[in-house]
Amino acid sequence: MTKLFPLVQLQSQTAERVELQLTISADIVYFEGHFPQAPVLAGVTQLHWVVEYCKQYFAGLTQVMAVEVLKFQVMIRPDDVLQLVLERTADKTTQFSYYKAEQKVASGRLKWNADQHD
Repeated sequence: MTKLFPLVQLQSQTAERVELQLTISADIVYFEGHFPQAPVLAGVTQLHWVVEYCKQYFAGLTQVMAVEVLKFQVMIRPDDVLQLVLERTADKTTQFSYYKAEQKVASGRLKWNADQHD
């Protein structure tokens, strides 16, 4: 079976903030071919995960319209354990930060086109 996502453990959740622990196993498909001698998780994969988790934990988010202040600061490697913090604001914006042992690994802000039913 192809593994596309890390092992996720919910740490805390409110209407505006979610904290997840992600265990990044070496058998995630996105490591294949992304530097065989020194596998690194691509930034596009990190962003994809953020989008999917935002949709899962925050109702009414449908489509990302813009990505802002995107920064990748530290490489994510197989067997890393990360904290992912997602924060939702009232104006259909979410901010995210990945941390590894208290060090910020990546961060950014997403602008959403939300459902009409909000």
